[in-house]
Amino acid sequence: MIVAIDGPAASGKGTLARRLADYLNLPHLDTGLLYRATARTLIEHGQNLSDVHAAVAAARGLSLTDFDTKELRGRDMGEAASIVAAIPEVRQALVDMQRSFAARPGGAVLDGRDIGTVICPQAEAKIYVTASPETRASRRALELKGQGEAVDYQAVLEEIRRRDARDASRALAPLRLAEDAVELDTTDLDIEAAFRTALSIVEGKRSKAAARP
Repeated sequence: MIVAIDGPAASGKGTLARRLADYLNLPHLDTGLLYRATARTLIEHGQNLSDVHAAVAAARGLSLTDFDTKELRGRDMGEAASIVAAIPEVRQALVDMQRSFAARPGGAVLDGRDIGTVICPQAEAKIYVTASPETRASRRALELKGQGEAVDYQAVLEEIRRRDARDASRALAPLRLAEDAVELDTTDLDIEAAFRTALSIVEGKRSKAAARP
């Protein structure tokens, strides 16, 4: 089965997607890394993040197999990725790569911001993971602190709000709740409670699919 996990920055969707993939024994793709890797390529070559031609070329040159996830998950790369992801041509260039991953035998778990709405609208299970901006900023600040970065909570909160606005207002594939997705608010949930709830949603969808004639 295909499990689509969407949601804003620092909502916990990536952690949940990885846990679900491990539990269900399915391959997992953090699609946000595609945009982070695209941004990193532009930065390494001294190119402007808003250069459409260069960004598309960088996106088309990506491979799914050799991401340095520690480097890509840094705060600066997240902001850069948000800029690149707002370019319609870049999103279009990465569609086939994501859909090919989802089409693997047995299915896959993908997390991002347009999985249930654009990449895999046919996904059997769709979960939209969210949390308050303040909660998400606190989580991100703790994560960055754990990575040894100096953290200003207020700056992180403003960055979260800025990314939310950019993701929701972009012309192509804006961040939104798919009509058939289940919304999971993790504001007051720890990871174990969130995982149990997400797994219950997926198992429920799988049972319904198995019961169909």
